[in-house]
Amino acid sequence: MGIKERQERERESVRRAILDAARDLFTTEGYRNVSIRKIAGRIEYSPAAIYSYFPSKDDIFFALAEEGFRLLGDPASASPALEPVQRIRAIFWRLFEFSRDHPQYFELMFVDRSVPRINREYERFAFVRETKRYLVREIERGIQVGVFPASLNPVTAVRLLMVGLLGLAVLCLSERLGPSEDPDALASDILDTTLAGLQTPLVLKSKGLAMDCGAHESMTDERAS
Repeated sequence: MGIKERQERERESVRRAILDAARDLFTTEGYRNVSIRKIAGRIEYSPAAIYSYFPSKDDIFFALAEEGFRLLGDPASASPALEPVQRIRAIFWRLFEFSRDHPQYFELMFVDRSVPRINREYERFAFVRETKRYLVREIERGIQVGVFPASLNPVTAVRLLMVGLLGLAVLCLSERLGPSEDPDALASDILDTTLAGLQTPLVLKSKGLAMDCGAHESMTDERAS
């Protein structure tokens, strides 16, 4: 291994240590309560060394948020062979799996209100906006083939599917479920019940907001997402 390659590997190792320490601290102590100095102390580095990797605490969060959204995955990867409703279900099931498998990332991206809004990094998170648009297009396809009624607002449908799962995910994260409650079964019931309701001609009272993200960009909240 050459000197340059070794240096790059060492630098990536330190960067990884910074992100891991920051993620742990942000989720245990709250984003607003963590300083660069505290992160540096966790990995036994100087604050100046941290700044050579990330200009600010916000930049550390943006790097973690980007990792989280990449872990959440591309909804287009859901099997095209599935029927429209099952395909939509598979896409949203992945959101629940993400909250279960990566609770720290989920908490930072969807729960902590003190984190910076990712519209400050508009180009960096363009793929998140495209994810939202893709979800809306999937509902629109369902309307076109007659699975959902023509009166259904696709953006409202996406919102309803998300909020049920995210509410359950928060209950799991805060350990508010009873010992006999099965989170996977509840998530399955939420999706099946919501999708069944969306296939009826029920007139929804809520109006969909534009899905061209701004603020927290959490995929659920136009103040950030």
